[in-house]
Amino acid sequence: MSSPTGPASGLPVRMPRPRQSGRHRRPEPVAAPEGAPVLVLAVPGVPSAAVRGLAEEVVSIARAELPGLEAAIGFLDGDDAEYPTLSGVVKQAAALRAERYDLARAAGREVAEPEGPAAVVVPLLAGPDHALMDRIRETVANSGAPAQLTDVLGPHPLLAEAVHVRLSEAGLARADRARLFTVATAADGIVLATVGGEEAVQAAGITGMLLAARLAVPVMAAALDQEGSVAAVAEQLRGSGSQQLALAPYLIGPELAEGLLEDAARAANCPAAEALGAYPAVGKLVLSQYSAALGLAQQPQGAPVR
Repeated sequence: MSSPTGPASGLPVRMPRPRQSGRHRRPEPVAAPEGAPVLVLAVPGVPSAAVRGLAEEVVSIARAELPGLEAAIGFLDGDDAEYPTLSGVVKQAAALRAERYDLARAAGREVAEPEGPAAVVVPLLAGPDHALMDRIRETVANSGAPAQLTDVLGPHPLLAEAVHVRLSEAGLARADRARLFTVATAADGIVLATVGGEEAVQAAGITGMLLAARLAVPVMAAALDQEGSVAAVAEQLRGSGSQQLALAPYLIGPELAEGLLEDAARAANCPAAEALGAYPAVGKLVLSQYSAALGLAQQPQGAPVR
């Protein structure tokens, strides 16, 4: 669990700015309410140091957006040693809340008995995946702890922005459509690849429409885990006039089986961008799901035009 820490001794302390008044006053920053449930990030896939680092970065982004947020990481296939299991982390959140209640009562404070979830579990998934979501749902239910499970992160305009950035980093798209930068290797057709079956492909298609509007090139979704899907979509794009394709994962990373993306790129005969990873929008959307579950107000999150 996270806990706020102050500056190290000898370091300058940032003082609060004077309170502004009038119509141009800055909005007061939203902070996590006292006693709010722990945000538990449910991480699918095979645990590794790289996956843990990605998850920690996503959680760090969420904490930066909501001061006072308590957050933890639970691995769907963890071992409760190096990689804490989702079930264990949810149970720990419930135990921590009960302990705080008992300590407050022992100190003579009048406090109400805890109600509602002790944890809000947010799956680290860009789109729907029935198999993984069923496992996460079952794990949370079997923990016996009061916890609430949110939906996946997408589709969302911020994820279209994230895919655009990953494509531009790979030299497969213009970084800024407003300035019309020329990229010699920019793709004229995008295969937006996901996992999770037909529902996942349909959800990716929604983000694909947003991405197509950003790039002004055709975008079609395909399933990495359905044989022939990526090759068929690549052939369809080429048949409609696209000659320089790119494969763009609509995936955060941990849910992507090793070698799957490379195999798909060979099947489509085109280069591939990296998975979304810990792009800032991912952390913001994790927090957005948590906040929506609790009814917390957040400052609007737009998707700036790049």
